[in-house]
Amino acid sequence: MSTAPRLSFLKGHGTENDFVIVPDLDGSLELSAAAVARICDRRAGIGGDGLIRVVRASAHPEARAMADQAEWFMDYRNSDGSIAEMCGNGVRVFARYLQRAGLAEAGDLAVATRAGVRRVHIAKDAGDAARPGEATARSEGPITVVMGEATLPGPGPGPEAEITVTVGEHSWPARNVNMGNPHAVAFVDDLAQAGDLLAAPAVRPASAYPHGTNVEFVVDRGPRHVAMRVHERGSGETRSCGTGACAVMVAAARRDGADPAVTGHPVTYTVDVPGGRLVISERPDGTVEMTGPAVIVAEGELDPAWLGTDLG
Repeated sequence: MSTAPRLSFLKGHGTENDFVIVPDLDGSLELSAAAVARICDRRAGIGGDGLIRVVRASAHPEARAMADQAEWFMDYRNSDGSIAEMCGNGVRVFARYLQRAGLAEAGDLAVATRAGVRRVHIAKDAGDAARPGEATARSEGPITVVMGEATLPGPGPGPEAEITVTVGEHSWPARNVNMGNPHAVAFVDDLAQAGDLLAAPAVRPASAYPHGTNVEFVVDRGPRHVAMRVHERGSGETRSCGTGACAVMVAAARRDGADPAVTGHPVTYTVDVPGGRLVISERPDGTVEMTGPAVIVAEGELDPAWLGTDLG
């Protein structure tokens, strides 16, 4: 029987985009890509769309330069073990963990990510973050994340100017939006046209996304109200994607002729995802903010012997 210490973990989700949370405050743990994939396996492991390692920024080589701005670093991995720059739903769940662990209180918080420092606000009251008739767990308040500015390639002859997304026999033009990670946003007539999303949709030209991309399919639900499905790079279809919802909001606003930098007025869209609802706003200075729920549902321990040599 292994005498090595067991690995503590929690399980949480933001609009059903679910994550395994591994507290490693002093950065002493090394998780290989294979270990992350085993933990996120929905049949043989705990299961999750990704894994969040909680580390002090000063203890992680990729975050030390941000330690004077944020105490905590979100080391985020996709479910296949690959490293991701950012995860909007993950940041909210990360903040909820810090609150639950007594490492943060309701109010303002800074979180270091590979896409830079993200500002977070944890509300004291549940408010109306849930859909009508839906309760939020423990009446915990919604969490708002300042997601930074969206980057959109301008028109021009370059290969990034025209993006095409294809599923089966259907192809659509798509908008290239970067929220610290890449997105291709396609507006469709019916979300079912996206297919099962088990495999990544074809995106052309490949040169526009040299490291792959997340792909969002979007339909209109009403004025400044859309619904989406998403294939997340490295994870497949997920119930929600925070950066994807932000990319969708920006793409929808531009399609609708709304640009806060031009009008001087903020614009807000409601974005429905399979796992719930997010509210996304863009400010005149280009800052995008996302508000939604975050819930911790379980905690436990993993036997390191189960991971074997994949755990360092």
